[in-house]
Amino acid sequence: MTTNTTSVTDLPPLPSYEVVVAPDLLSWLPDFYLSILAPTVAYWVVSIFFHVIDTLDLFPQYRLHTPAEIAQRNKATRYEVLRDVLFQQVIQAGMSFVLGMTDPPQYTGMEEYDVAVWATRVRLAQRALPALLGVLGINAATISKNMAVSHPLLAGVLAGGHYPFLTTELAGPDGISVPAFATWELLVAKAIYHVIIPAFQFFIAVSVLDTWQYFLHRLMHQNKWLYTTFHSRHHRLYVPYAYGALYNHPFEGFLLDTAGAGLAYKLAFMTPRQGIVFWVMSSIKTVDDHCGYALPWDPLQHITSNNAAYHDIHHQSWGIKTNFAQPFFTFWDRLLGTMWHGDTSLKYERSRTKAQEFLEAEAKKTSAKAQ
Repeated sequence: MTTNTTSVTDLPPLPSYEVVVAPDLLSWLPDFYLSILAPTVAYWVVSIFFHVIDTLDLFPQYRLHTPAEIAQRNKATRYEVLRDVLFQQVIQAGMSFVLGMTDPPQYTGMEEYDVAVWATRVRLAQRALPALLGVLGINAATISKNMAVSHPLLAGVLAGGHYPFLTTELAGPDGISVPAFATWELLVAKAIYHVIIPAFQFFIAVSVLDTWQYFLHRLMHQNKWLYTTFHSRHHRLYVPYAYGALYNHPFEGFLLDTAGAGLAYKLAFMTPRQGIVFWVMSSIKTVDDHCGYALPWDPLQHITSNNAAYHDIHHQSWGIKTNFAQPFFTFWDRLLGTMWHGDTSLKYERSRTKAQEFLEAEAKKTSAKAQ
């Protein structure tokens, strides 16, 4: 147990704390193994959901491609896709194992202390307010005195974070009265600690992953050797479907997806549990981007414009040099001029018609041979 005090006497003392090893999220599964399994489980749960929709043809009005296109245009069999995806996930599990081994043990017990530290920073930030208002010709001290009775908290803010009326008694036989934080200071501190900082970490992770994948993905298309040797395998699926999202050459899959996500996790200084959420979220987003449906009630289709319809353009022969951004946002495509512009409806209609005519012609040949 650690006891903490502050050096500035009018600041509230920091609470004592005792750290203990954090319990696992699931009592029956250590977090270490959860981080390895969760992304793969999420991948297949969402993939099976879309596969059922696809197989039963439940929402044909929202299909990006017809079943005829899947049968005629794709150059990889379902078995080949399944085999390569499973191999890719073995590689991902290995990376998760390595990352887990490098992470320090996770502890809990300091949360209240950390919130108090941020509340102290909020209090100290108020010290600058009178000087800032003075630059604008406002006498903060006078205003504070005039409203000390009617609005004591606001008066304390204007006074530079001085709240002489806010006190609490320390635990123990002495019961000494010490300064206390205002409720609003603690609320702001909790928002910073529990919401703003984690959100910023996720923003950094998403930005790193998007940047990593955009430039490597674009390079795979610009360099003929890289494309033919590695990336062309993924483009054997002209008509993407959910569980084919990770259908890649193993080297490309490791470089673009696995290494990119691991790097983003480390650079964002995420905790292992934040990493689990990030990897699960990335897996689900990748599957959704390849699902082949523009479902109006799918939230991932609307949170960002980088969705299934957007990425599907990149899988078409006429859009293969555009829409490189993935998996979250379209920032780099917009900035560097690689976003597809123009109507695609006629192109998709021609593709559907051609695929249907091909299947009908094949059916006639088969029928003629049978006779």
